[in-house]
Amino acid sequence: MLLNNWFLLVLLSFASFRLTRLIVYDKITKFLRAPFIEELEVPEEDGSLVTYTKIKGSGLQKWIGELLSCYWCTGVWMTAFLLLLYYWAPKLAEPLVFLLAIAGIAAVIETVVSKLLDE
Repeated sequence: MLLNNWFLLVLLSFASFRLTRLIVYDKITKFLRAPFIEELEVPEEDGSLVTYTKIKGSGLQKWIGELLSCYWCTGVWMTAFLLLLYYWAPKLAEPLVFLLAIAGIAAVIETVVSKLLDE
């Protein structure tokens, strides 16, 4: 069972983290969000760009847009997807979970290193 295996819990946690960020924020998946969310880049006074999201449409399109614009909401669904895939097709899920978990851990390490170097 999942709760008895701490290693699996940690792997699925990092995998869920990375998959959620991939869907909600990464440029490579912008095409998935495009039918539901318009991303507006607005210049700030200091010259930096801030991205705002505008939900498109109504009904199901709006619901999916709201889901994709919410990191926490998407995270629940991505976690459910990974758990179901792991239980129903473990041979398919295992390499995906490992890949996403390693990428998630690398992202956390990169963030920590970047913060330390900025200080």
